[in-house]
Amino acid sequence: MDDSPEGENNDKEEEEYWQIVGVAQAAIAYQAIYSYKEPCMTYSFTGNEWIEELMSKDANPIRCYQMFRMDRIVFNSLMHDLVTTYGLKGSRNIDVIEMLGIFLLILGHVIGNRLVQERFQRSGETISRYFNFVLGKVYAMGKDLIQPSDRQFREVPEKIRNNRRFYPYFKDCIGAIDGTNIPAVVRSHDQIRFIGRKGTPTQNVLAVCNFNMEFIYVWAGWEGQAHDTCIFYESIGRHDLQFPHPPLGKYYLVDAGYPNRIGYLGPYKEVRYHLPEFQQGPTPTSYREIFNRAHSSLRSEIERAFGVLKKKWKILKQMPSYPFEKQVKIVIAAMTLHNYIRKNAVNDTHFTRADLDLDYGYSVNLNDVNEGTSASNDDLSSDMERLRDRITMSLVNI
Repeated sequence: MDDSPEGENNDKEEEEYWQIVGVAQAAIAYQAIYSYKEPCMTYSFTGNEWIEELMSKDANPIRCYQMFRMDRIVFNSLMHDLVTTYGLKGSRNIDVIEMLGIFLLILGHVIGNRLVQERFQRSGETISRYFNFVLGKVYAMGKDLIQPSDRQFREVPEKIRNNRRFYPYFKDCIGAIDGTNIPAVVRSHDQIRFIGRKGTPTQNVLAVCNFNMEFIYVWAGWEGQAHDTCIFYESIGRHDLQFPHPPLGKYYLVDAGYPNRIGYLGPYKEVRYHLPEFQQGPTPTSYREIFNRAHSSLRSEIERAFGVLKKKWKILKQMPSYPFEKQVKIVIAAMTLHNYIRKNAVNDTHFTRADLDLDYGYSVNLNDVNEGTSASNDDLSSDMERLRDRITMSLVNI
């Protein structure tokens, strides 16, 4: 061992050398990991080019419909309205058409962020940012689209006016009310409140639709355990919710789970009601069943509206783990797009099928036929019971 001053200096210099080598290696590693990244999205066919090719005259129109759940004319019209009326605009790096395409593709197919990154050659942060941006604009559009065109309901709905099964018996009927459950992803300590009838967390959504399968009111975000009647009373009782109350003499159709009170006409209880019960069994055997079959056939409009909604926007069957507020906005946005397509599409495959098939999307627990609440027996129900009896006698005497 060299204890001389010269030996100590050599040891010190060697130690400093290896310290420098260590720092240099760390710097090289840092640069390799953080300072220089090999480009990931290198595919030359960008998302923008993909959409433009889908929208070209040479492309089969079914491709646009399959990808974005609407035809090219409706897609372009929607994009125009979002830009001119609701402030949707592109950025330096991404055009409006690509933003909208990303949004519709995720809603229609529940495609994960990584797959959307690959299709559009964008980063995950970019995909999330512009999905949220378009979601906000479509949600704002919903405030204009999800409401009655005439709050006085002056016209008899065409579906009733042109059908001898319903006219003149239901000439004062203006729509149907029902609830539906949408899968929800919530924190573990909230799950019990959100667990619905099928044993999984859901959000309960109350909706009103007209007889053109358009939603004219929606209140989303209720816990899955919330009863439809509770949501109903909250909706009609709060002025700030702008519920489209039926004018005097008009009424909505409701099922047995709702109160049969002024402005809301329910079926007879303790007898068959839902369409599958009549289709799978004998013809109506009593005057009450005659009324219930007509009532159920007309009220099936909202069942089919829900059917179109969920078949077109598959995210409503498999909700990703977004914040719950965002999940609620997605439900409203999907209903907004539903209405927009119904109003603007000349021929939409999902709506055409629903128009031709009364069972389209019809899903119901047959045990609900006798479900109800004591509220349906209050003094407000007597007028509607008399109306129901008058309609029943008219139907029996056809």
